[in-house]
Amino acid sequence: MAEFLQFFFSGLTVGAVYALVALGFTLIYNASDVINFAQGEFVMLGGMATVFLALTGVPLPLAALLAIVITAAIGLALHRFAIEPAHGASPVALIMITIGASVFLRGVAQIIFDKRFHSLPPIFGGEPFRLWGAAILPQGLVVMAGAAVIVLLLWQFVDRTMLGKAVIAIAANRLAARLVGIDTRRIVGLCFAISAAIGAVAGILVTPITLTSYDVGTLLALKGFAAAMLGGIGSGLGAVIGGLLLGMFETFSAGYISSKYKDAVAFLVILAVLFAMPQGVLGRGKIERV
Repeated sequence: MAEFLQFFFSGLTVGAVYALVALGFTLIYNASDVINFAQGEFVMLGGMATVFLALTGVPLPLAALLAIVITAAIGLALHRFAIEPAHGASPVALIMITIGASVFLRGVAQIIFDKRFHSLPPIFGGEPFRLWGAAILPQGLVVMAGAAVIVLLLWQFVDRTMLGKAVIAIAANRLAARLVGIDTRRIVGLCFAISAAIGAVAGILVTPITLTSYDVGTLLALKGFAAAMLGGIGSGLGAVIGGLLLGMFETFSAGYISSKYKDAVAFLVILAVLFAMPQGVLGRGKIERV
């Protein structure tokens, strides 16, 4: 029982990070029909920028805030200088642009930062506590709580604000949204910035547990995409469910089968969803973009 609970809590922690990455995919997809494979680099930038700002003497809370702002600005720049000029391009071309942006950001991070792994101090100490025989890291609870807060804030933003309703309108019909006076270019840019900020927060929260490096973003992007596909691309709730499920699949397969296959789970999930359930758990019955 203790072993099962250990894997369960670990799966929730990892799944919360995947859920945040999947939310970034979903937000941008709904606003622009773009699958943004640079989303994992936003997670990397959040963690790495916080580490290096703290090393320069900036207080850690301020370093984290500055890292989020910087990453959000980079997300906005990605839209302004890469996605917007390619308006009207095919979905495959847009995907290739985001992959190129991912490679570019990874190369720049390698130059500005370094190739070593880095960590951040946990918020509430690093000593685990016992719960029914399972060792729970306080930072793991911080990751899950942080993910829950972000999901709640994003839901409030979309449901209760005019900008959020504009996002819904663009997702439903961009032409109609433009005809009623919504500045679609500005709203899509805002979605890229919010998505980047969410990724940065995920990177800051998880770095005390998993460490960070300039090249961690690629695998995170693939796993976040797998989570979004599993939950149903375009569904915010589906992104959360898909992230948590993927985290569970990964930790239980590593624990009960072999840790060698841990990273292969995401690819198996993508294949299984494409073959058996293309719309995902909560996605639309019809896929419009691939």
